[in-house]
Amino acid sequence: MFTKILIANRGEIACRVIKTAQKMGIQTVAVYSEADKDARHVELADEAVLLGPAPSRESYLVVDKIIAACKATGAQAVHPGYGFLSENEAFSRRLEEEGITFIGPKHYSIAAMGDKIASKKLANQAKVNTIPGYNDAIDTPEQAVEIAKGIGYPVMIKASAGGGGKGLRVAFNDKEAFEGFSSCRNEARNSFGDDRVFIEKYVEEPHHIEIQIIADSFGNTVYLNERECSIQRRHQKVIEEAPSPFISDATRKAMGEQAVALAKAVKYQSAGTVEFVVGKNQDFYFLEMNTRLQVEHPVTECITGLDLVEQMIRVAAGEKLSFGQADVKREGWAIECRINAEDPFRNFLPSTGRLVRYQPPATALEQSVQTLQGAAYAEGSFGGVRVDTGVYEGGEIPMFYDSMIGKLIVHGRDRTDAIARMREALNAFVIRGISSNIPFQSALLAHPEFVGGIYNTGFIAKNYPTGFRAEDVPHDDPDFLVALAATVHRRFLERAAGISGQLPGHGVQIASQFVVVVKGDEGQHRHVPVSIKVTDVLVVTLDGNRTYEIAKDWHFGAIRAAGVCNGAPFVAQVERKGVWITVAHNGLRIQAQVLSPRGAELARLMPYKAPPDTSKFLLSPMPGLLADVVVKVGQTVQAGERLAVIEAMKMENILSAAQDGVVKAVLAAKGESLSVDQPILEFE
Repeated sequence: MFTKILIANRGEIACRVIKTAQKMGIQTVAVYSEADKDARHVELADEAVLLGPAPSRESYLVVDKIIAACKATGAQAVHPGYGFLSENEAFSRRLEEEGITFIGPKHYSIAAMGDKIASKKLANQAKVNTIPGYNDAIDTPEQAVEIAKGIGYPVMIKASAGGGGKGLRVAFNDKEAFEGFSSCRNEARNSFGDDRVFIEKYVEEPHHIEIQIIADSFGNTVYLNERECSIQRRHQKVIEEAPSPFISDATRKAMGEQAVALAKAVKYQSAGTVEFVVGKNQDFYFLEMNTRLQVEHPVTECITGLDLVEQMIRVAAGEKLSFGQADVKREGWAIECRINAEDPFRNFLPSTGRLVRYQPPATALEQSVQTLQGAAYAEGSFGGVRVDTGVYEGGEIPMFYDSMIGKLIVHGRDRTDAIARMREALNAFVIRGISSNIPFQSALLAHPEFVGGIYNTGFIAKNYPTGFRAEDVPHDDPDFLVALAATVHRRFLERAAGISGQLPGHGVQIASQFVVVVKGDEGQHRHVPVSIKVTDVLVVTLDGNRTYEIAKDWHFGAIRAAGVCNGAPFVAQVERKGVWITVAHNGLRIQAQVLSPRGAELARLMPYKAPPDTSKFLLSPMPGLLADVVVKVGQTVQAGERLAVIEAMKMENILSAAQDGVVKAVLAAKGESLSVDQPILEFE
């Protein structure tokens, strides 16, 4: 077994690998860029080596620097995590040449599965189901149209070197096939330096289901059940669960056996994932193989009791798998939500900056679960919360890397239990200083189609075609938030009434009648009459008919509020800023002020102050680096014309003109770091 390993990654996956290494008694070496000098993975590791400047191409992607760090620290092996160099055949081979073990598959397995066209041919040879299609590179759009007609519409046009949704189009007719081929080819050339494109049948109502495998160097390969990854936005996974609510036991077994056959065909060693697209009739086809650990591996760990990182390390050290296919368990139900630094109400634009508050929910699952040997699933042992993260309160979310803050994982007795646990955990997850996608996750978990397990990869596009808005958040009882705002206000009045030094007979008297004013758009506030009676609990009556009995465990200054309402436990988030109280629960968020009836009457008379007109300015929609300004003072621009480019979190965002106009002033310079709503251009 190794005594020291280096983790060639950052963020939550670096922290995740360090946890398992520590459990195994292995020392760890972290590597970091200048932007990550105060990062959590640097603090957790036994040693840390600076690689270089913030951009990954100058730090995390420089193979020579990583090898030099191994030699300087005496690290015998490298775990690549995912992303960066994790599926880089040359990196794996170079480590081998330098006498350093790559904790992952051999370079020839990475090469065999890294090319989509070559991997499909290999899958065919291994008798793995593949989608009908044309698997050689296509030269012209006219040829693409003929091939598409031969396969039968709809078809999917894909770049061979594609990934992350780039170089992918769906065509339903000749025109779309012709245009889609050209677009895919250009996008692939610009993104990957490889313009090879192929065409395959588009599977309707598809599910994205993947099989986790693990293989050793002795020829033993097992599959560890499946993960359902169909909740995707722009081809990026949002929620993953294991097992799948869709496939049958027979389909699971058939997919698992084909995944094992493919792994054996490429002499695979280590953990890997074979991805399938599954049609509405459970017909399944090979998509690709990810020759690394997946972001969503924790859900498999929960239901099997296996630590996949530990298994990868043991296999890399030359150990034999200590279990066979018959020993693999499938216990309970696990769900993972990816918590990202993005604003769901602003079209999911990246949100960078300082984590002013970061308080994840209490965790009851170990960061690294037990190995299968001796793991007992006693009655009542299901359930728990796990948070895999690489951040901490007060830390920065830099603009140079991906947007993931962490992963929230729950394990329940069954799917209904897991959904309930996840909703409660999201309610308890406090993030301030930046925006997160937690409201969106809450809305997805409450959607009837998700709750019923009746969804496919088109779920988000179908249900949120114009993006996500505040009114898209479902809540079974919005008035509960109003009652909670009234409860908080009453608690503050109680504290004020207890202040010492009050004149006898002139102490603070707490009223029982209030009006909760819920903030609305353009000053259209909702006024809710409330009466409060104090018994063993606070009895809050809204509009004279709806009653909430609230017993609340809450401390002044704390954001997270837990308690019992009408006999049912709840977790919510409450903040008091000035006269306004913000309440958030199950993805819904309201701002309210609690006034006396007379105060509310006077508040109705206050004029609405409209926000300033910003239509003459181009404002930055996110924090980021101003990569380019493509217009000059005096230039006439038309609606839709490109104006500027902002880089944030590995994404290039093009800002276009909303209307025709003339540029009056350029207010920000190329290379400048922008804040949200910072003016870039002014128009006449």
